[in-house]
Amino acid sequence: MSSLDNKKKQWEETTVKKVTDRFPERKERFATDSDIDVERLYLPPETVQYEEALGFPGEFPYTRGVYPTMYRGRFWTMRQYAGYATAEESNERYRFLLNSGTTGLSVAFDLPTQIGYDSDHPFALGEVGKVGVAIDSLRDMEILFDQIPLDKVSTSMTINSTASILLALYIAVARKQGVDETKLSGTIQNDILKEYIARGTYIFPPEPSMRIITDIFSYCKDHLPNWNTISISGYHIREAGSTAIQEVAFTFANAIAYVQAAIDSGMSVDSFARRLSFFFNSHNNLLEEIAKFRAARRLWARIMKERFNAEKASSMMLRFHTQTAGSSLTAQQPLNNVVRTTIQALAAVLGGTQSLHTNSFDEALGLPTEDAATIALRTQQIVAYESGVADTVDPLAGSYVIEKMTDEIESGALKYIELIDNMGGAVAAIRNRFFQDEIAGSAYRYQRDIEKDQKVIVGVNRFQQSEADQPDILRINESMVQSQLDRLRRLREERDADAVDAVLLKLKNAASGNANLMPVIIEAVEAYATVGEIADVLRKVFGEYREA
Repeated sequence: MSSLDNKKKQWEETTVKKVTDRFPERKERFATDSDIDVERLYLPPETVQYEEALGFPGEFPYTRGVYPTMYRGRFWTMRQYAGYATAEESNERYRFLLNSGTTGLSVAFDLPTQIGYDSDHPFALGEVGKVGVAIDSLRDMEILFDQIPLDKVSTSMTINSTASILLALYIAVARKQGVDETKLSGTIQNDILKEYIARGTYIFPPEPSMRIITDIFSYCKDHLPNWNTISISGYHIREAGSTAIQEVAFTFANAIAYVQAAIDSGMSVDSFARRLSFFFNSHNNLLEEIAKFRAARRLWARIMKERFNAEKASSMMLRFHTQTAGSSLTAQQPLNNVVRTTIQALAAVLGGTQSLHTNSFDEALGLPTEDAATIALRTQQIVAYESGVADTVDPLAGSYVIEKMTDEIESGALKYIELIDNMGGAVAAIRNRFFQDEIAGSAYRYQRDIEKDQKVIVGVNRFQQSEADQPDILRINESMVQSQLDRLRRLREERDADAVDAVLLKLKNAASGNANLMPVIIEAVEAYATVGEIADVLRKVFGEYREA
C-alpha cells in the first residue's frame, strides 16, 4: 500500500468517521447505472501510462478526442430529429429548423416506411405518419427535400431494414436537383443487428440483411465518398434498458460483425472503415457518460488496429453522433425534462461527440411541438456559446474519477466482447438471445430500483405534484392520411407500369444472384417503384425473419 493510500485510510478513520458517526451518508453503497462502485474519494493512480492510455487529441488511441483542436475549430453538428405526417409538413418543419440554426437534418420515418410497407397496405393502418414522415416513393422524397439543397446540408436518416431504398431515393432526389453524388454528405443508420437485439423493425433474416449492408458499403466507397454508410447504434440498446457498459460492448460486437462481413466480401478494411460512424445515448449519470465516450474511443481504436490491422489513422477514429436519452423523459412534470436534457447534452460535449441531437421536453407525451424543438436546439447553442466547455479539448481529462471510470468501462466492455466472440459473434449471440436476455435483466433491475425508491426519478417516485400543468401536444391531422393515400393512388395511375414491372424483375434476378443491389434499387426508385414494392420483391427472395 502506498503512502498516499495509508494517508487516505487514516483520513477515513479520523476526519471522515467523526462526521459519519453523527451524519451518516445517504446510502451504504454508491454506484453508477452500470453498477460501477463510486468511491467517496479518488486518488491519483500510482502509475499513469499517459501515451498508451490517453495520448494527445487527434492521435492514437484517441481517448482525448479524434481531432486535435475539437470544438476550438468548429462546434459539433447540431441536429434535430424530425419528421411526421406527410412530406409537405415535414419539409415545413425542416426549413423552420434550418432557419433556427440547425446545422444538420435528422429524418424520422413512420413505421410502415421503416418495415417496407406502402401507406395503403393493411399493415400500415393507423400508423401512417405517426412516428415519422410517410415515404412511399420518389414523389414523396422530392417534396420532403423541396428547397433544401442537398449539396449544402448534411442529412442523417434513421432507417435500417429499408436503408438501401431510402438512400437510393436520396440519391435520386440529388440527381433531380443536379447535385453530384460525390457532394452528398450524411448518414444512414443501416444497423440491422441492433434491430434484432433491441428495436424490432427488421424484415429479412440476418444473412441477407448483412449482404445488403455490404452492398451499400461497396457502392458508397465508389460513388458517395463523403457518405457515412452505417451508424452503428448503441442508442436503442440503451433505450431498451442496457447499462452503459453493455451499450458500448454490444454496439462494438455488432460493429465487429459488420467489419468482418465487409472484409469477407473482398473489401480492404482501410477502404471503408473511415465511413463507419456510431450513434450513442447520453443518459443522466454525467460522470459515467463522459467516461463511457472516452472509453469507447480508446477501445474502438485498439480493436481496429489490433484485431483488423487497420493502418490508416482515419480507420481507427471513433466518430459518433449522440442523442439525449428518450427513455429518461417523464410525462410527469415534463418541464423537468429540459434539465435532464441539458445534463445529457453536457455529458456528450464533455465526452467529445461529433454530432448531437437534444430531445424536446414534450416527447414523453407526443411528437415535439415547434416551441419544444426550439428550446431543445437552444440548449445546444447555450452549451456551445455560453458555457465555456467547448473552449478546451477534453476538459475533464486527469480527473481521478473520470480516468478510473474510463478504465472500468473499457474493461467491462472488453469482457463482454470476448464472451460474444466465444459464442461465434454477434449473429450467433442474437440467435441465442444473449443480447436480449442481458438487456432485459438490466432493464428489470433498473425499474425495480425505481419502484423500491432506491433510485429517485424527480416527479415520478419523489417530489410528485398532484396537478401539474401539461403542455400543448402536437396532434396529427387524420386528413393527412387520406392525402397520402390519394398521392400514392395517383402515382400508380400516372407512372409507366411496364417500366416498373421490368425493373422489379431485374431486382428479383439481382437479389437471386450475387450482384450489388444498389444500382438496380436506384433504377427502381427512379422509375417510381414504391418502397413497399421493392421490399416485397426482396421479401420473396430473402424471406422474412421471425424471432424464435
